[in-house]
Amino acid sequence: MQSALFHESLQDAIGSVVAALGGAKVVGAHLWPEKSPDEAGRLLRHCLNADRSEKLSLEQIVWLLREARKRGAHDAMNFLARECGYQDPSPLEPDDERALLMRQFVEAQAALQALAKRMERAGVLR
Repeated sequence: MQSALFHESLQDAIGSVVAALGGAKVVGAHLWPEKSPDEAGRLLRHCLNADRSEKLSLEQIVWLLREARKRGAHDAMNFLARECGYQDPSPLEPDDERALLMRQFVEAQAALQALAKRMERAGVLR
């Protein structure tokens, strides 16, 4: 699916993501499994209409962004970044993310060891 170069609103950008994920009925059924696909799709379309009072929760938006990333649909994430004055983000590949997490873990362990030594010297730990 071709990404739009520009979106006028977050709702528009999320609408693009919804289309990439299979449409309002499909996505709505994931967001509100207790509703029928028709009812869930209608609610999702209302949430994406700026003139309506229905809105998505932050957790639902994060879910949509995660699912969109899996499908290579980055319109909503790019919209948020651009709207806040950032460059378009680039998604981490799973191997890159694992390496980043390992580096952060090792750094955190080293920082904890250094802190423990300082606390021993200060007499906090005996």
